[in-house]
Amino acid sequence: MNKRITIKQIAQALHVSISTVSKALNDSYEISDETKKKIQEYAKLHKYKPNTLALSLQNKKTKTIGILIPNILAYYFARALRGIEKIAAEKGYNIITCITNESYKKEVNTVEMLSNGSIDGFIACLSVETLKLEKFDHFKDIIDDGTPLVLYDRVHKDICCDKVVTDNVKSAYKATRYLMKSECKNIALISTSEGLSINTFRVKGYLKALTKYGVEPKEELIIRQNGEENLKERIDQMLDNNEVDGIFTIDEISGAIAIQVLNERNIEIPEEISIIGFTNGILSRYSSPPLTSVNRFAHTTGEVAARRLIDKIEEKIAYEDVVTEIIRTELVERSSTKKLFIKF
Repeated sequence: MNKRITIKQIAQALHVSISTVSKALNDSYEISDETKKKIQEYAKLHKYKPNTLALSLQNKKTKTIGILIPNILAYYFARALRGIEKIAAEKGYNIITCITNESYKKEVNTVEMLSNGSIDGFIACLSVETLKLEKFDHFKDIIDDGTPLVLYDRVHKDICCDKVVTDNVKSAYKATRYLMKSECKNIALISTSEGLSINTFRVKGYLKALTKYGVEPKEELIIRQNGEENLKERIDQMLDNNEVDGIFTIDEISGAIAIQVLNERNIEIPEEISIIGFTNGILSRYSSPPLTSVNRFAHTTGEVAARRLIDKIEEKIAYEDVVTEIIRTELVERSSTKKLFIKF
């Protein structure tokens, strides 16, 4: 088996310093593009691979990031993870991915396990149970220890760290306004994620759109619950007792179930009832008809979170410099809503 080529050997072969080779391989701005290209091509030709352990000991870095995901089965989190992994790989970092399954205890245990020097920083989405309990000491402890932390999607004001979020109020406002522009006058709201702050913000956007344009919100048109149990029955009951011509669902499960109920009742979509969902996932694309959805750009969220964390780890940004970055959304129009000829 051939011995792996070293940085020193690359430097000798190309008649440059070891420092120049190291900087070129790390894509440093201090090295000219011509020199970087020559060094990187030589390294690739000779199958150079960095000694991760040696680099870790030298720099006191593991080049590894801990990722906390509350539910890997959710399309949004799977896409966010892909975005994180993409940037981590580009920057030469490994990731350790841990699934908390919406459990506070598992979240705490995972943070404690990885806080022993295994990782350089965390990217995390808070579990449902953590948000309900409002117990954040495990995150506050790692911040106090100087470990960089970026929260995404589900965040909390009491945790002082970098955050990457969706503008849920504005996105819900625009979705509701779209239904109003398509001549919907009795717009229902459905959610199976009651208790999460992000959904509270989406409800706020829905109510804001109605009241701004002179529509009195009706409690009987609002269904908010935890989980999908009995949701079909509640939707049926709402449709039996109320006139409804539009539905805004603030999570993807609600959207899929609402479309199923409408189809079972032989209600024409969107001619009789138009429907918009939140999170542009697989359920939205392959429901019948395909669901007009708010696309949250989960992949972009993951990329932004990873870049921010790595910049903190590499001290390109001061540790105390904490920001909240807002990822824009986009309404993806499909067959569940009437076409608008005038955009807004």
